Amino acid sequence: MRDNYDFSDSVPNPYAKKLKKQITIRLDEDVIEYFKSLSASNGIPYQNLINLYLKDCAATHKELSLEWH
Repeated sequence: MRDNYDFSDSVPNPYAKKLKKQITIRLDEDVIEYFKSLSASNGIPYQNLINLYLKDCAATHKELSLEWH
């Protein structure tokens, strides 16, 4: 290990603004199984698939239509 390090040519991390935040979320088992089956068929981790789906919903401003009977 060096005594001194030169960081004068360093640059900020370009991905720092895109860091993910860990949360706890409760999902129905059938929802998890659906994304896990998609994960198995295309090789993308199921949590990434859920994130991609939610990100698409947010980007396109999808709104859920609820009708109570």
